[in-house]
Amino acid sequence: MIHKLARARAFESVESLLTQLRQSSIKCGENLFITVIRNYGIASKPKQALITFLRIKDFGVATSVRSFNTLLNAFIQNKKYDLVHTLFKNCRKKFSIIPNVFTCNILLKAFCKNDDVEGAIRVVDEMHAMGMVPNVVTYTTILGGYVSRGDMVGAQKVFDEILDRGWLPDATTYTILMDGFCNQGKLIKAVKVMDEMEENGVHPNDVTYGVMIEAFCKEKKSGEAVNLLNDMLENKYIPSSVLCCKLIDVLCEEGKVEEAFVFWKKLLTKNVTPDNVISSTLIHWLCKKGKIWEARKLFEEFERGSIPSELTYNTLIAGMCERGELCEAGRLWDDMVEKGCVPNAFTYNMLIKGFCKVGNAIEGIRVLEEMMDKGCLPNKSTHSILIEGLTESGSQENISRILFIAASHKQGIDTDYWEVFLRKLVANLSKGEAIFNRVLLEDTNEALNS
Repeated sequence: MIHKLARARAFESVESLLTQLRQSSIKCGENLFITVIRNYGIASKPKQALITFLRIKDFGVATSVRSFNTLLNAFIQNKKYDLVHTLFKNCRKKFSIIPNVFTCNILLKAFCKNDDVEGAIRVVDEMHAMGMVPNVVTYTTILGGYVSRGDMVGAQKVFDEILDRGWLPDATTYTILMDGFCNQGKLIKAVKVMDEMEENGVHPNDVTYGVMIEAFCKEKKSGEAVNLLNDMLENKYIPSSVLCCKLIDVLCEEGKVEEAFVFWKKLLTKNVTPDNVISSTLIHWLCKKGKIWEARKLFEEFERGSIPSELTYNTLIAGMCERGELCEAGRLWDDMVEKGCVPNAFTYNMLIKGFCKVGNAIEGIRVLEEMMDKGCLPNKSTHSILIEGLTESGSQENISRILFIAASHKQGIDTDYWEVFLRKLVANLSKGEAIFNRVLLEDTNEALNS
């Protein structure tokens, strides 16, 4: 029960049950406290993790290096690096715990996270004196420290030392080195490391693929990125939404919208359901390239297996309005509301912009009224779009109307609204002066009558 509650972050219940457990005669083991300590660390409660560790003996349970290591990891998760070193120095004297290789590796990680690679190297030297043999994880941690500070010369030396000792670097070691080269724009060196990795029979993991695909996308090498992502899918790894969006962006920027659409379809065939972010990204590009009906078709396919989000609806509605397909935008709007998605300022702005684009700014005013009645606050873009639409359609006399609409609502006319209005007024003084005088006169009459 305590295990489940801890994983669910129900810590009040956990503490209550621990109090009952201590007062009972029920025996428990150290694993129970390891789970609680670990989850306190994940929940950003390092103080509670320490208190739990110190209380273990109160339950008649002996603390071991396992619970101690879990505590150190909890401190690292919460960036309490100095405390890790302090506890390590006192583990024998205060807790009668003899550190092992895992403990030393955790200490190394704390030093490296704190940008003290030199301190980490001193720990490696001390490990020999303590009768411990450093392992691949030890050197990989130091390698990561060099990479974090951008010292690829130092990182390469550590990597070479791993090979000189006759150890085979694992996927994590290779990936950290690749990431370092990618961060410095040295993609060719990163590719070379990946080739050596595969030659040595070490298979890439999901992080490896992610690092390299992102680097290829950054360098606008969409072909290489697509090939790697296909390999990733073939090896049963699921790419993140962020990674898929970056690839779609690069493909579409290069004019390969159809290829991006094929990629989206491939995700479906591999039982990787594209989420709202991925689908919205592709819909955005399809609409941008004028392929609004392809975007609509993609939306329908996505809708069969998932619930479109506000972002997905907004992206497609914006595309339809941009192309003057206001009837279709309206149908999407109705579907959006029916599905429980509430239109926001962006949705209203796109619809207003669509009406203004086809020369029907008066209908845009009706949308503004509905927007404010629904309690959705217009922003600077709303005002700018509508005033520009009215000006371009020769309906300047209605500009005062939208000011009156705003003034009649409880939100009133804010500084953003006045800024847009006055800017447009200055741009067309001959007609703007009359509108301005009308607004001031209306405000004066209201003040006298109130």
